[in-house]
Amino acid sequence: MKAEAPLRLGSRKSPMAVSQSGDVARLITERTGRRVEIVGVTTFGDVSREQLTQIGGTGVFVSALRESLLRGEVDFAVHSLKDLPTGAAPGIALAAVPPRDDPRDALVGRDGAKLADLPPGGRVGTGSPRRAAQLAVLRGDVSCVPIRGNANTRLAKMQAGEFDAVVLAYAGLARIGLTDLISEIFEPDDMVPAPGQGALAVECRADDTALAALLGTVDHPASRAAVTAERSLLAALEAGCSAPVGAFASCPANTNLLHLEGIVLGSPAANLQPGALDSGPVAGRMVIRERSEADAADAVRLGRELAARMLALGAAGLLRTDETNGNDADD
Repeated sequence: MKAEAPLRLGSRKSPMAVSQSGDVARLITERTGRRVEIVGVTTFGDVSREQLTQIGGTGVFVSALRESLLRGEVDFAVHSLKDLPTGAAPGIALAAVPPRDDPRDALVGRDGAKLADLPPGGRVGTGSPRRAAQLAVLRGDVSCVPIRGNANTRLAKMQAGEFDAVVLAYAGLARIGLTDLISEIFEPDDMVPAPGQGALAVECRADDTALAALLGTVDHPASRAAVTAERSLLAALEAGCSAPVGAFASCPANTNLLHLEGIVLGSPAANLQPGALDSGPVAGRMVIRERSEADAADAVRLGRELAARMLALGAAGLLRTDETNGNDADD
């Protein structure tokens, strides 16, 4: 009997993307027996040195993979879920959200320095307005400096002396085996993660129902519910991936109750004071931070309703005034 051809998995070519695609490929093979081969795809976001908000946001990492998928060059694709635009993609189905990895942000300081160890005026590499605004609350005397490139490139720039520290996603560092470099991990109470951070998205063509069912064997319902609530909030705020918005949802063990927290900050937030990450007037600006909960089956509604509450408190004004270019991509 002729063996089935391996499934072609489209992936960006960065070390982190290849690593996370490999994790998904192995999980699919373990659960279905189907072989998977990784097909590298170069995206415009990988070759451009412009700030991402100038070339279309983190969606530029997704579009080339989706085009390759629709052309039939690959059978399915794996993305960092936080890179996905919140709008529907014609012809594309989100077939699975595998178990989510650690969603927290992490600081890598030169010589193991933590945030508290950095000198006044220390340079922290991050292109993310979300991270920069929350770092300003924790250490208002450090300077957040835009940085591009994959995680290895950012770490090399820090080691070369361009920065005193960089902030990256813990999950990304774990996927490339570099957690030993982490100086400090930020709990969600101190730094609310990006919507979808730590999660992966497995997409296929919407008309390939047999493949969608096969890929669905690696779906993790609790992870899907959490990121659905986070992305629903982001969509309802009408904020892009580069906006100063954080969202984090979780389900306590053995329950179907989904807790969601959202935050929108003025950016830059240099005048924010420690302990100021609650809704209210801060140095002439507003920080909008709200929490809610609902059954996991109501994840979309939960995100929308929390966003409506935040908009009623003035979140739209903060999103309009943000002028910082940035991204959380490839970390």
